[in-house]
Amino acid sequence: MEFANTPSFFRHGPSPAARLTVCVLLSLSLLVADSRFGLMERAREAVSVVLYPLQRAANLPVSAVRHLGELFVAQATLKEENDALKNHALEQKAEIDRLRAAQADLAELRKTHALSTSLGGGGQIAEVLYTGRDPFSHKIIVDKGEDAGLARGQPVTDEGGLVGQITRVQPLSAEVTLVTDKHQMVPVMLERTGVRAILYGYGGGVELRYLPMGADIRPGDRLLTSGIDGVYPSGLPVARVERVDRTSSNAFVRAITRPLGGLDHGRFVLVLPVRNVPPPPPPAAPAPETKAGK
Repeated sequence: MEFANTPSFFRHGPSPAARLTVCVLLSLSLLVADSRFGLMERAREAVSVVLYPLQRAANLPVSAVRHLGELFVAQATLKEENDALKNHALEQKAEIDRLRAAQADLAELRKTHALSTSLGGGGQIAEVLYTGRDPFSHKIIVDKGEDAGLARGQPVTDEGGLVGQITRVQPLSAEVTLVTDKHQMVPVMLERTGVRAILYGYGGGVELRYLPMGADIRPGDRLLTSGIDGVYPSGLPVARVERVDRTSSNAFVRAITRPLGGLDHGRFVLVLPVRNVPPPPPPAAPAPETKAGK
């Protein structure tokens, strides 16, 4: 059956069987020629070059989706690795800080042990636990008490100088009143001249009071324990003079000093044994009796 719109090529000419035969023979000839002599190789190369842009255009959506997925995966992986590196860096920093703190404690402990050896080895090394709860008192708490044989009155020092004195002892801890406390007084002497004086705490520092106007004292002088009270051993550094006030309105010289001991820093202190209290002074000689006639 023929249709009106069928091309004239299909309506006239050889029969379909003849056309099929010609096509089959032509195909077989091309196959044999291509397999034997490679006649179609260049044709295929030319066709592949012409069709390559079309292939890339057809594969572009799939390739874009694949690259987009890889980009998201790479960003997620990089974020995870970045977070892991940050956490590792924080852990390393914390470990370094702990190591530095341990090294500082070891250095301070060695200095305190060396101080104990230089003083005869009779002291005990104690660790500062915390400061006193009363903000108006200057006290610290150490980790040794009656169990270690500590007693009231024992002086406490460190590698810098005198820290204070034990004023209360408990079974496992002891309270140390610092030299800056307003109730503390330490007999001292000027290292340069040997002049004796009393160092008073005033709640925030220490100062020398009641020195005569002609006293030879100047800024920079170092104050040492005099040892005349029988509590503190002689020769312990206590403070350094920072300012000397000489005013005509005052009858005495007032010297502001700076403590040398680690009152507000440091972790280890040395508790020294109590010295033997010197015997009391001899009684005063009796007054001569007056004669009755006179």
